[in-house]
Amino acid sequence: MRILKTIFDFYLDASIHVAVAVISMTGVTFHLLGSSSDINLLGFIFFSVIVCYNFIKYGVEAYKYLIVSNVYHKVIQIFSFVSFAFAIYFLIQLDEQIWVATVVLGVLSALYAVPLLPRAKNLRNLAGLKIYIVAFVWAGFSVLLPVLDAKMTLDWDFAVTFIQRMLLVLVLILPFEIRDMQWDDKRLRTLPQVLGAKNTTRLGIGLTLIFFLLTFLRDELHQQEIALRAILCVALILVLLSGKRLQSKYFVMFWVEAIPIFWFCMFWCVEKYI
Repeated sequence: MRILKTIFDFYLDASIHVAVAVISMTGVTFHLLGSSSDINLLGFIFFSVIVCYNFIKYGVEAYKYLIVSNVYHKVIQIFSFVSFAFAIYFLIQLDEQIWVATVVLGVLSALYAVPLLPRAKNLRNLAGLKIYIVAFVWAGFSVLLPVLDAKMTLDWDFAVTFIQRMLLVLVLILPFEIRDMQWDDKRLRTLPQVLGAKNTTRLGIGLTLIFFLLTFLRDELHQQEIALRAILCVALILVLLSGKRLQSKYFVMFWVEAIPIFWFCMFWCVEKYI
């Protein structure tokens, strides 16, 4: 049991679970586009998410990412460098448009952790901006890159889907914000610090409803998609109403981040069996 727990903790701490969640949302996008999944794009997104998230979590300052004394973090560091090599391998198989979009998203991810100038603040420390940067980057990886890969136009349905994906990620972040409210620096002015936990929960429910209603603005819409989004919204609301469970490390890090995986599995089952 101890070995299994160690493996599970590494799965969470090394951002593998986050990467699976992001490629699950990418898989949903491919389904909505009616396009077959590109293994090179999925491979690139999976490994690049691991690199980005581990850099944000463990390398807020660049030298700390390179010089690690903790053995456990050293293993995660090595895993991250290996993941970076795989990410580069998959990236060079992709179109140049994706390279450009990746550079933009990569710069945002880097500025989130590392200030552009020595005395400047990073984006993470700019009051209230943190979650919007994360939401934009997630939407970029899981919506923009698949659309560019499929060589489709950035039309109305793309815009609606992109906004919906940002809203979904914002709602998924709120349980983490509520959990970390007592430890976060007050200067960060996170939503729970500004609004309080209850009002943040209400905001999350409101954003979830907007996420669902935006579905009806799409030009191409299927009844199955409406049903699956409704189930997803119920799951999001139940998580937001979980109360004290949000203080549990494993509830937030595993079950909350598993919601996109659950969403993709629903799409896959509907496509395969219905």
